[in-house]
Amino acid sequence: MSESEIRSVGVVAKRSSREAVHAAHELAAWLGDREVEVALDEVASRAAEGSTVATFDPESAYDLVVVLGGDGTLLSVARTLPRGTPIMGVNMGRLGFLTEVNRTELYELLEEVFAGDYTTEERAMMDVELERHSGQRHGFVVLNDAVIGKSALARIIELTLEVDGHLVARYRADGLIVATPTGSTAYYLSAGGPIVEPGLPMVVVTPICPHTLSQRPIVIPSESAIQVTLETPREEVYLTLDGQEGKNMEYRDKVAMRLSTKRATLIKSPGRTFYDSLRGKLHWGESVSYTH
Repeated sequence: MSESEIRSVGVVAKRSSREAVHAAHELAAWLGDREVEVALDEVASRAAEGSTVATFDPESAYDLVVVLGGDGTLLSVARTLPRGTPIMGVNMGRLGFLTEVNRTELYELLEEVFAGDYTTEERAMMDVELERHSGQRHGFVVLNDAVIGKSALARIIELTLEVDGHLVARYRADGLIVATPTGSTAYYLSAGGPIVEPGLPMVVVTPICPHTLSQRPIVIPSESAIQVTLETPREEVYLTLDGQEGKNMEYRDKVAMRLSTKRATLIKSPGRTFYDSLRGKLHWGESVSYTH
């Protein structure tokens, strides 16, 4: 993409961060000086008194969207953008897995983007459909994961997992996580699942605190259809999407999942790999000292 092709940029800031909102206004001015059409998210737009900058609409087409905040802010934006919209995630705190660009790198990288000298990485997303026993359906798309879990006061729940119509397992557990490779470094990692390189074509499934210790995380091919059925009546169970949206589940409700045709397109920070992010985020690069 050349400089002449970047005509419009959407800017989204973490709602609870004054620093992110301030950075959004600063960025809007920088882009305006370059005669680029700018749209600020609603919170940042309201904070800019007297501003004539347009309000960001996730369903509109932008040549670039810059997200100022953390991975959670990027997740909420990525689910709503049209496919192929390049996203630059700028972390306002510590390095993130998705928002891997540091604040100090922002303008230098933007110059490279405007010059067409940048690379992108496509991340798989997952279609999720909740089919109620009554026949009602609710559809979602996620970048990280779909989690079926009990409430704090509920007892252990029973879930049936099927892949391509074949029974895989019946779980008695606190819940089940179905994640994309991107989501393997989120809740899935805390539950004991493996870290998956983001470009690999697969879905990963792991039970949360299973009653049977032999029930371990499994890897499922990207083209497979996954279905999970809630087999426990009279318990509070929720389907949570990317940790940000949710629906309650009832006895015999089913959740169907498979990788989506939609992708999230992330602008890569030059010189930083996924493994660099792992070392930084998980502190794998810290030196170890030995005493005798």
